[in-house]
Parts: sequence; C-alpha cells; structure tokens
Amino acid sequence: MHNGNGVGTGNDVVINTEGLSKHYFLGAETVRAVRRVDLVIRRGEFVAMMGPSGSGKSTFMNLIGCLDTPTDGEYWLNGRRVSELSDDQLARVRNRDIGFVFQTFNLLPRATSLHNVELPLIYAGTPAKERKKRAEDKLQRVGLADRMDHKPPELSGGQRQRVAIARALVNDPALLLADEPTGNLDSKTSQEIVDILVELNRAGQTILLVTHEADIAAAASRQVHLMDGFIERDFFNDGTQA
Repeated sequence: MHNGNGVGTGNDVVINTEGLSKHYFLGAETVRAVRRVDLVIRRGEFVAMMGPSGSGKSTFMNLIGCLDTPTDGEYWLNGRRVSELSDDQLARVRNRDIGFVFQTFNLLPRATSLHNVELPLIYAGTPAKERKKRAEDKLQRVGLADRMDHKPPELSGGQRQRVAIARALVNDPALLLADEPTGNLDSKTSQEIVDILVELNRAGQTILLVTHEADIAAAASRQVHLMDGFIERDFFNDGTQA
C-alpha cells in the first residue's frame, strides 16, 4: 500500500500520516490544533516530539495513540488505516499495537508490579500462565526482577515508571508512545528512564517520545518540532534533515 506521497505503508513503516488535521470548534471560533501534518516513522526509529505549550503536540499524540480521531487527513499505523475506524476498533488497536507510558504512571496502587504489568494481557484474554511469564519477562527487562511483588506505594518514582514501561511492552507493541515520561522525576532518575528507552530502542523497539526537555530529546535519534499545529523542523540528531 502507498499513500499519495509514494511512501509505503508496508513492513518498515509504523506511523504514516498524510494531511493529518484536528480542529476544535469553540463557539464561533475554530481552533486548528494540528494542521496538515505529513509524518513517516519507520520501524526501529526513536523519535522525540517537541514544541511549546499550545503547539499541538498533545493533540497529535492523542491522534497517533488512537485516543482521538482526526478532522481530516489519513493515518496508517503498522500498515493499517486507522483514521476511519470505529471507537471499538480503535480500542483493540490501542491494546494490541500501542504501548503507552504517561507522566503520571497510571498504576493500580493496591496491585503488585506483576499484576499491573499483566493488565493489558487480561483485557486481551491471554491465559494466566502465559500472562505471568510475559509480565515477569518485561519486569526483568526494565531491571525490576526483585520488585515483582511490591505495590506502587512501596516503590520509588523511577521504579514506578519502570513498571509502567514494562506494562507498555507486555503486548510487544509496534509502537511505544511515551508522553513526558520523565516529567515527575528528578534529573538522575530521568536519565535512568531515558537509558532504558535507549536500550529498548537498540533492541528494535519503535519509540515516539513527547518531551519539552532538550536533553531528553537529545537521546532520541530524530527530533520533530511542532509549532502552531505544523511541523516546524524534522531532523536527525546528527544534523541531517529527516
């Protein structure tokens, strides 16, 4: 499958947007949050998205995460056209193809790390034995093999975010979507989380990271800067244009 720009939506493309737009209508005013964005992210890329408050990056992330639908334009995720799916179909895509990591962790406080990581597999109907094995594997990957039975209140902020990353990975998603994942952490812990993301990317995980911190964005291999709903700049961290 190809879009109008001749860019394939085949095996090497995870995100492909063409003219993606989102408008909000507030009374007589139209807010154009995202305007005609064309973006291709290939499998194995680590892309940081930056932009000031009001630049459209949160709206764009909601579109990419299938949490919202576009006003106009096309969006293919992992080779599937998702810009015209129903809410139920979008929910299935979110659970299967996207792993979310948020600033606020979003963990169940009374559940163990292991159970928190298992949750997406419970929704997917995965058998208990396989759930446990996969959750243990992901917790080991983020360095929490010795914290599987601990609950969030017994963990540091960095450890909680590691649990959230393990949960995001448990379905082996095509895309890891990290929205300000270091926003609630001190600089040392932030670096530890960034190091984990870099390590996951080296192992082949495609990552889209939203951040307003330049030093965090520098860990990615590519940066996309939004301004007023448009892509202002799109470049690799070696200085070449994307």
